[in-house]
Amino acid sequence: MGCVCATHKLPHQETSPTFCGLVTDYNTPVPLQSISVDVAVRGFVADVASELRYKNEENNPVEAVFVFPLDGEAAVYAFECLSGGTWIEAQIQERKQADWAYDDALSQGWDAFRLERDTNASDVFMCNLGNLPPSGEATLKLRYVQALAPEPDGAIRFILPAVLNPRYVPPGSEDDIIEQVPRFPRGRLPYTLSLRATLESSCAINRVESNCTLEPLCYIAEDHTAAQVSLAEGHQFDRDVELLIYYEEVHKPSAVLEAGKPEAESGSLMGDPALLVTLYPSLKSAPKPSLSATGEFLFLLDRSGSMAWKTDRNKCYSPTRIQNAKETLILLLKSLPLGCFFNIYGFGRAWDSFYPQSVEYTQETMTESIRRVKKLQADLSGTVPLNALKAIYKQPCREGHPRQLFVFTDGEVRKPDQVIAEVRRHSSSHRCFSFGIGEGASTALVKGIARAAGGSAEFITDKERMQPKVLQSLKKALQPAVTRISLHWDLPPGLEAVLVGPGPQVIFEGQRSLIYAQIRGQNQSSGASEGSVVLQYVFQDQTFTETVTFPLQAEESDRSPVHRLAARGLLQHLEDAEKDDVEKQRLALQTSLSSGVLCAQTSYVGVNTELGQAVHGPIIQRLIPHAQHLYLREPFEVPAEEEKSTPRKKESPLLRLVSLQNADGSWDLDFNLASLLGLSEAKIVSKTPEQVAPNVWATVLAVLWLHSKAAEQRDEWELLEAKALNWLQATAGSQLADCVTTGNAVLGSSVSPQTLGL
Repeated sequence: MGCVCATHKLPHQETSPTFCGLVTDYNTPVPLQSISVDVAVRGFVADVASELRYKNEENNPVEAVFVFPLDGEAAVYAFECLSGGTWIEAQIQERKQADWAYDDALSQGWDAFRLERDTNASDVFMCNLGNLPPSGEATLKLRYVQALAPEPDGAIRFILPAVLNPRYVPPGSEDDIIEQVPRFPRGRLPYTLSLRATLESSCAINRVESNCTLEPLCYIAEDHTAAQVSLAEGHQFDRDVELLIYYEEVHKPSAVLEAGKPEAESGSLMGDPALLVTLYPSLKSAPKPSLSATGEFLFLLDRSGSMAWKTDRNKCYSPTRIQNAKETLILLLKSLPLGCFFNIYGFGRAWDSFYPQSVEYTQETMTESIRRVKKLQADLSGTVPLNALKAIYKQPCREGHPRQLFVFTDGEVRKPDQVIAEVRRHSSSHRCFSFGIGEGASTALVKGIARAAGGSAEFITDKERMQPKVLQSLKKALQPAVTRISLHWDLPPGLEAVLVGPGPQVIFEGQRSLIYAQIRGQNQSSGASEGSVVLQYVFQDQTFTETVTFPLQAEESDRSPVHRLAARGLLQHLEDAEKDDVEKQRLALQTSLSSGVLCAQTSYVGVNTELGQAVHGPIIQRLIPHAQHLYLREPFEVPAEEEKSTPRKKESPLLRLVSLQNADGSWDLDFNLASLLGLSEAKIVSKTPEQVAPNVWATVLAVLWLHSKAAEQRDEWELLEAKALNWLQATAGSQLADCVTTGNAVLGSSVSPQTLGL
């Protein structure tokens, strides 16, 4: 979940790069004893209850700050504390009022606790625990609900973030709480984690996988629609816990109707029943991306100093993030279709671009761009994408070339809501695909801009390859998507369904859409026990219709996860509005207070006055560490020098082959290609089939090499191969099958013509 750290400020270090975070004194008392987490997963929704147990073994009262990251779509909705044998439930209040109540309680010597969002990062939350008395024990219980997303293989992914990974810290940000967190070496954390997950689904649960050791999966329903699983005992919370849940019939649409809260006002979001409709269409029938498609492709790359960090700190020859990004940009450039337009932008505190405006994709512009990509460095300190985005949006869109924006960033951006709002203002003119690089990327920003402009978001850890996920997104950009989504309700007289927040506009391959609706009114038909919703959407110029039926007897739930997520979605929509939109800000505050879901304007605060006497004595500030990650601080002034000093790995054979491909998809027969194939140029020439042009022969050999030597990286070269085959079929025609047979003999491969679609 996170860590606890002291409230006092630590000096900001702007000198030579140092390890991020303080190395703690291992003899310092650590009040955090253990963390236990109970997760209830139903379909695509997880409801999480976390308990953190503390004990003050010192002679003075302690004040600490619990800091934890959450997914940008998570909704924190309840907070309480067990102290002195009494459960104290925190109340949600306007932020300034909560701050005053907490400070006043501390001055009176009472136990007090507070929970709020970090003002600098909307996906980071902070809990102040003040006046924990000597020998005192306290348990903090936090509840939140989260919408889960599918993985490419269809698994539903739940992640419990273990630590606050370091993020970019601009100069002058001494109060950044994340940078104050101390670190323990892995395996030496003084507290443990226990986690139990209860899984429910309308379809059978096939299996559960994890990056951590699990106890055997236990089914609690004969039809396998319910199961339990838990972490193996003694797990140290030194890494994220990931659960991959595999359902049968995962693409089947479903609906859940949840009863309103009895104490809430009828007609309000929390008082009326709330419906969750899940739409996760299977797009397996999608054709291969059209390489004749036109479009404008804009690539916006973070070039802040943290992009010079290595992707694996334990390996001397590990590439830096900027090197990884450069390889990815080369693959993207090689994969673009002829006839499109493109440009490459870089941002830090300043921004620049390769061209004043996007240019047509030709052999000349591709070659020049790749030359410039290879020279890129992490030399633009800061993480400020807003000005670059404004410059992009000032450029007029090209008629007949729909704009596709790809954003790469590894940092935490100040005031991400402003960036999201800027993207949303231009959402009608483009789609945005965003990529969070490394563990420190802001989930609020990366998901927010993708959602704002109808694209998709991907997160790439430092130990993952960036290229497959990015190329997958390019395939999405070149493929048709589900559009014109509409809902038609069949409800008894007296009932109506009202969408909460904006409805879905587009669904790309591999994405799911969660649709929330408020059911208003009274059922005036005594015989009607069911309602239904008809989902209609268009894919590849065909209209599809799916009907979902649900009982009108709403399910009772103490936690109300559907209502909380609906409120969170509405809050995200309202908070994306301009700050001077007073009405929307007022509605956001009202929604937060009525639903219990935290937003930027609210905090939870609780005070324990049941101890009988106030706590006295100077408060000791204790920093409770989490696992040490050897991330370097942002090298503000010397990113280029740092990168130059990093030993560079040898360019991979695949990237060498990719670099030799022409913009039209062909390869030239020359020494460089022959060397990569492990043959002499003379031998390749001598084996050329009769009446076959040298570039046709070279292209056939290159494609065969991809299949025989780089099959495991197919996701990275599939678009390149498609360009090559299109060119070959247009150029060589009937000679291709013979070329493949001869090429197999020359390379010692065994690729059949059918594999190439011939």
